[in-house]
Amino acid sequence: MNYESRDTYGMYKNANGNGPGPSLMGADTLVGNDVYNCQHEDIGDIKEIMLDMNSGKVCYAVLSFGSFLGMGEKLFAVPWGALKLDTENKRFILDIDKDRLKDAPGFDKDNWPDMADNRWSNDIHSYYRTKSYEQTQRNFE
Repeated sequence: MNYESRDTYGMYKNANGNGPGPSLMGADTLVGNDVYNCQHEDIGDIKEIMLDMNSGKVCYAVLSFGSFLGMGEKLFAVPWGALKLDTENKRFILDIDKDRLKDAPGFDKDNWPDMADNRWSNDIHSYYRTKSYEQTQRNFE
């Protein structure tokens, strides 16, 4: 599924080329979008988008890899900055190969981690080789 097919308000189908996408996009249209890796392999889809309620920043996309690689459905919080929007194919790209994905930290739907915990956040950003919003802000101070 892609963001254009979930666009109930027409924000991406504007005939005159105006509209917010792809620089600004509706969160509801992003949930359910496909995620591929750089080898063009389907690795899952976005189940939820996690917002920091203090800063208003998008922190994570929660992905489901289904029964991917023999695992039962497992959820993965991926730093938002690790995802790139592929506007040509209308999907997201996560630069990770399937072998590395096998070891990605994940959780099941009945046992969510405390995503506000700094230790957990540091581990996730380290795994995906991204910087947290706080780390990025420190670089500007």
